[in-house]
Amino acid sequence: MGQTPRTLEAFASERHFFGAELRRLREAAQCSQAKLGAMICFSADLVRRVETADRFPSRKFAEACDVALSAGGALTRIWPLIEEERRRTRVVPSAASPSAGGTAVSTAGQTRVGERAELVRRVPFQPGVLDRAAVEWLTAEVGSLTQGVDAPAHSGWVSEENLQAAETALAMFRELDHTFGAGRVHAQVQRYIEGELNQLLAALPANEAVRVHLHRLAAGFFELCGYQAVDTGAYGLAQRRYLRSLRLAQSAGDRVYGGYLLAVNIAHLSLHCNHPEPALRMALAALTGSETHATPAVRAALHAVVARAQARLGREAACATHLDVAERQLARSRTGEEPPWIRYFTAAYLADELAHCFHDLGQPRQTQRHLGAALAGLRPSHVRRLAIDTALLASSLATAGRIDEACATARTAVDHAAATLSHRCVQRIVDVQVDLDPYRGEPEVQELGEYVRHRLPSAVV
Repeated sequence: MGQTPRTLEAFASERHFFGAELRRLREAAQCSQAKLGAMICFSADLVRRVETADRFPSRKFAEACDVALSAGGALTRIWPLIEEERRRTRVVPSAASPSAGGTAVSTAGQTRVGERAELVRRVPFQPGVLDRAAVEWLTAEVGSLTQGVDAPAHSGWVSEENLQAAETALAMFRELDHTFGAGRVHAQVQRYIEGELNQLLAALPANEAVRVHLHRLAAGFFELCGYQAVDTGAYGLAQRRYLRSLRLAQSAGDRVYGGYLLAVNIAHLSLHCNHPEPALRMALAALTGSETHATPAVRAALHAVVARAQARLGREAACATHLDVAERQLARSRTGEEPPWIRYFTAAYLADELAHCFHDLGQPRQTQRHLGAALAGLRPSHVRRLAIDTALLASSLATAGRIDEACATARTAVDHAAATLSHRCVQRIVDVQVDLDPYRGEPEVQELGEYVRHRLPSAVV
C-alpha cells in the first residue's frame, strides 16, 4: 500500500509554496513522481524532496518541470524567490560557532535589529497631513504623475515577463501575511521591496503599458507593507507607506485603486489610531473621487468605511445609511467583474465591518449576530482575522454580561493569536481582558488571565 502524501503547508515559506505548486501541477497532469523524474532526467527522490520542501530546486529543475508539465513557466517564475530564500537561510559559520566571539556578534546584531524596530514603532501617526494628500488626489488629473515611454523595447529594460515573478511574489506574501501575521513576513516583504522591486522601479519600462503595470504592482507592494506596519504597531511608518502607494496608484492612472487606498487603508489606519474625524474625511473623499468609476464591491468597501467612522462618532442614523448602501452594492457584485485586489471583500468581510460598527454603537446583540456570519465565512488559513473577530466576540459577550461565554470565547481567540506574530491580535486580547476587568474576582476571569500568561505572555495585563 502506498504512503499517504505528506501534507504541505504551502505558505510556510517560498520553498513550501514551490513544492505545493509542483505537486499540484504534477497531480493535475496525472503524473507520478517517478514518471516526472524520468521525464526531466532527475531522480524520483529529488522530486519528492522538492515537493516536501526538503530540498531547494535548481533553476534547471524548475525549467524542466515547466516543460514536462506544460506549466507555461509558472515554476520558473517562482524560482528567483526560492534562490533568495536559499541565500537568506545559508548557515553563517560565525553565527553558529559556540565560541564567545561568535555569540557576541550574534547578540549585538539582534540588539541592533531590536533597537531599529523600536525606533520605527516610535514614528508617530500624523493625521494632519492626510487632508492635503486627499485634496491633491481629488484635484489631480488621472495619471498626472505619469511619464510616457515611447522608445522601443530593449533587452535591458523592464518587460511584462519581468513583472510576472513579482506578481507571484505579491500573491504569496499576502497569503503568508494572512496566515502568520506581519511579525513573520514583514522582513521578507521589506527585503523584496528594497531589492527586486526597487530595481524594477529604477529601470526603464519597455513601453507605457509595462510602466503602468509596474506602478500598479508597486502600489500593491507598498499597500501590503503598510498593512504589515499596522500589524507590527508602527503606525507612522504605515501612514508613509500608504501615501507612497497612493502616489504610485495615481501614477498608474488607477483612480479606483487610489480611492480604495484612501478609504480602506488610510481611513482605517486613522480609525485604528482613534482619529475618527480625519478617517471620515478620507473615506468621503474616496467616495467623491472614485465612486462613479468603482465596481460594486469597491463601492461596498468604501461605504463600509464611512459607516465605521460614523459609528465611532456615535452617529447611528448616518452609519445605518451607509451600511445599507454597502449591503446593496455587495449584492450586485460579480466576482469575475471585480478587480483582483477587492475579491477578498465578501459577505463575511462586510459582516465584520457591520459587527465593528455595532460594537462601537454599543449594540452587543447585533455585534454578535454579525460576528457569527463573519467567522463562519472566514477561511481557516486567515488566522489573524479569526483571532481579531473571535476576540471582538468575546468583548461583546463581556459587555452583555455573559462572562462564562466571554471567557471561553476569549480562550479560542488567544489560541488563534498565539499562532501569529501580530500586534493587532495582541491588542485585541488586551482589550478583552480590560472589558472583563469589572469581573476580575470571578474564577473564570482569573483562569483566563492565567491562560493568557501561559499562551500569549505579550498580552498579559
